Amino acid sequence: MRRTATAYAAGLIFGAGLVASSMIDPSKIVGFLDFGGAGGPWNPALLAVMGGAVVTHGLLLRWLARRGGAAAPANASRAGIDRQLVVGAAIFGVGWGLTGYCPGPAIVSLGFGAGRAWAVVAAMVTGGLLAELQLRQRARRAVAVNVAR
Repeated sequence: MRRTATAYAAGLIFGAGLVASSMIDPSKIVGFLDFGGAGGPWNPALLAVMGGAVVTHGLLLRWLARRGGAAAPANASRAGIDRQLVVGAAIFGVGWGLTGYCPGPAIVSLGFGAGRAWAVVAAMVTGGLLAELQLRQRARRAVAVNVAR
């Protein structure tokens, strides 16, 4: 119960930060990603938000290390960069650039009734389900190959 409450509180704080920093406004994101200025002047606001997040996270990791806590979750992967990571990052980047939403702000925007956010979240859920389906099919094929040997 305590873990759920902590996760819920962290989500509320994260969502409030997204709202306070206007990162739920897709035009802010597109303004940051548009270095050429085709849609108006370049907007560095996202850089400040990301910088603040990186510094906060870094300080938290140092604090946890001093307390003897783990710096990374026990299930954190150290597999490195592979084709799946690169393809996933490219899909994320294209979707982020086209819509101005990444998952967190899209979900927070649902609470404000943003119609475009509903379409983005539906696309994220669909993409996640398709990826899961592909992984299961790949696992079944691998099992079938191993059984045939």
